[in-house]
Amino acid sequence: MKRFDVIIIGSGPGGMAAAYDLAAEGNEVAVVEADLWGGTCPNRGCDPKKVLYGAVEAKDKLAQLQNRGFSSVPKINWAELMDFKETFTKPVPTEQKKGLINSGIQTITGRAVFKDKQTILVESTAYQADKFILATGQRPAILDIPGKEYFATSTDFLAMKELPEKIAFVGGGYISLELANIANSCGSEVHLLHHNDRPLKGFDEPLTHELIGNLEQRGIYFHFNESAETITKQERQFKVELTSQGNLIVDRVFCATGRIPNLEDLGLEKIGVEYTLKGVNVNDHLQTTVETIYALGDCVQKKEPKLTPVSSFEGSYLAKLFTGSIQGAIDYPAIPTIIFSSPKLAQVGLTDSQMIANDNYEVKELDLSQWFTYKHLNESLVKAKIVSEKATGLLVGATVLGNEADQLINLFTLMINQKLTANKVNSMIMLSPTVASDLSYLY
Repeated sequence: MKRFDVIIIGSGPGGMAAAYDLAAEGNEVAVVEADLWGGTCPNRGCDPKKVLYGAVEAKDKLAQLQNRGFSSVPKINWAELMDFKETFTKPVPTEQKKGLINSGIQTITGRAVFKDKQTILVESTAYQADKFILATGQRPAILDIPGKEYFATSTDFLAMKELPEKIAFVGGGYISLELANIANSCGSEVHLLHHNDRPLKGFDEPLTHELIGNLEQRGIYFHFNESAETITKQERQFKVELTSQGNLIVDRVFCATGRIPNLEDLGLEKIGVEYTLKGVNVNDHLQTTVETIYALGDCVQKKEPKLTPVSSFEGSYLAKLFTGSIQGAIDYPAIPTIIFSSPKLAQVGLTDSQMIANDNYEVKELDLSQWFTYKHLNESLVKAKIVSEKATGLLVGATVLGNEADQLINLFTLMINQKLTANKVNSMIMLSPTVASDLSYLY
């Protein structure tokens, strides 16, 4: 029976980070993958979505400059865009697997099932290890309603060869908003249903409302305090019956109401690994309730956002923990999050809503639309909220709504993690005029 120092179940970014770091330190490592090598992000997640969003960004910039240098705005050709997307996603599984093999990491294809605390079975072959890492990720959740078999998911959206004329998205989270924005920008009639009036829970509420208002102006129909009750097929279309007794007739219905961890059928129950529908229970060293088994990434129940960079951070942490270079609990830095929409909405650290009743912090609200950085591109909706600590002047949080929100939030993330004061930032010389050179006036 083949024995390893560490076996990692799942080949997404978190599992890969751990595998490469452990192998580099001389460990015998194996990675087990039951689906696509590379995991969700590069195959059917953030990377292909960003390729599609790139076309939306380009179109948005031209639209802002219509009659200011450009006489028209071209339409997005969905078929060509999807062909371009395929140039990124198609090579991923082969390249990811090849990279592991070239680094001396054994690749095992198939579904892993635990036989005991140190043994797994993959297609009836047994493998043992001193430690295991669960890095199995998540998959789209499907609402349990009559007609649920007609739901499509984000995976289906990112593989569509043709763009439907009318689409309904069920859910008010970031996946639903991002895909709805892409579909709308590419020419579909888009309806978004959400069971309450608060989409993008966790993001600054006033700026979220500004974003929703802008998306409504672009043509997205929002149906708040509405749920899909049933879905029925009507020839080549679908009828979605709503809680309000109304209905929608659309060509495709996408369920984007959350994601659930891939933990069933691993045999975790019989060896004592505790988990819920929200993920595996781990301690502050990412160790499960079984001493030989750890977990990282989206399959973990945690308060930190389930994002690719977080998974990679956790993978690197576990590699250091296993090799003895660190012994302490995992210590997360400030973690930025973003909605890639039109415009982008990004935040990091403490938010305005968390600080309203706290006298230790100061909240600065800014309309940046008249600043040269944005005005020269005729960008009309650009706002920021900056949260700083009164006693020290240190930045502790920020939310930005605008086309350059990702760039600005990354700079704010650096400032928070490095504890850079305003004086320290102002002592630096940045390229100008740029988002970075604006920092002197923002904070």
